[in-house]
Amino acid sequence: MDWQFESPELWAFLESLRPGEILSGTVAAIERFGVFVALDDGPAHPAFPGVGFITIPELSWRRIEAATDVVEVGQRIACEFLQFDTHNAEARLSLCALQPDPFQVFADRTEVGQILHGAVEKVLPFGAFVALGDGIVGLVPFREVHGRPAAGSPEAFRTGEEMSVVVAEIDRSRRRVLLSPPEVRCGPGAGRSERRPIT
Repeated sequence: MDWQFESPELWAFLESLRPGEILSGTVAAIERFGVFVALDDGPAHPAFPGVGFITIPELSWRRIEAATDVVEVGQRIACEFLQFDTHNAEARLSLCALQPDPFQVFADRTEVGQILHGAVEKVLPFGAFVALGDGIVGLVPFREVHGRPAAGSPEAFRTGEEMSVVVAEIDRSRRRVLLSPPEVRCGPGAGRSERRPIT
């Protein structure tokens, strides 16, 4: 559809928006692929429940199972405008852009070599994922990662167990945390990391 010809008022409104602008509205519909938002300003959309649209990754910094984990129909929200989707004549929005990024907060307060406590979330052939709190998950690699040697083996990790880990690397650009068990950092004479089941 030629939105510019069919809905000139909507097109002009969307063209007037600038990235970073804060828009408010009401959650109009929730789909598995995202959320439609009826904006307070501007015309209605001729085909969709709302002119604004938020993709699932832009709803929250944390991993979520569904959009309903964050919002519900009828809820009032404020979002940051990201871009004008000319194909669908929509305003692409972000809800998480107005919230502190837990990863950056973690990176600011955490140093390489620091010992943290977490729970093993899952064990895969290439590494163990350890939940560190606030939605931050680090990887203990079982294989070499970018020149960094393997830091453990699958036999040493069990899903659901708590353990101590050492921060080996924090990569802000990739949003990645590499971990190792304390004995890897401390050498052969160090005691094994303390683990206990989560109750």
